[in-house]
Amino acid sequence: MNGAPAAMRLDKWLWAARFFKTRKLAVEAVNGGKVHVNGQRAKPGKEVHIGTSLQISIGSLEWDIRVAQLPSQRRPASEAIHFYEEDEENQERRKALVAEQRLLRDAQPLHTEGRPSKRDRRLIHRFKQGE
Repeated sequence: MNGAPAAMRLDKWLWAARFFKTRKLAVEAVNGGKVHVNGQRAKPGKEVHIGTSLQISIGSLEWDIRVAQLPSQRRPASEAIHFYEEDEENQERRKALVAEQRLLRDAQPLHTEGRPSKRDRRLIHRFKQGE
């Protein structure tokens, strides 16, 4: 990109690369120790350059990436995946974890909040009458 900066704030890069929905969430994650730059804790204003190594933890998911581009503005997710490089091994490990979590979630019974509504009771009654 022609207007790409030489360095960029860490929180702004995380937001632009779509790891977080807002810069505020990115700042909170960095301050909370969920993001490490070159193996060290960092502040949100830390400048990242092309080739900087980042370790990002969001929930139970982890990314070990290298900065590949410094965007001049936030781009769509289809373009944002080109802002960083990640090893195939890390991608496969994260995909396996997501698949495992999905299976666990599907195996658990659906929790409903409190009593059935009037509409729910009618549907239950129709279901039982149909048997």
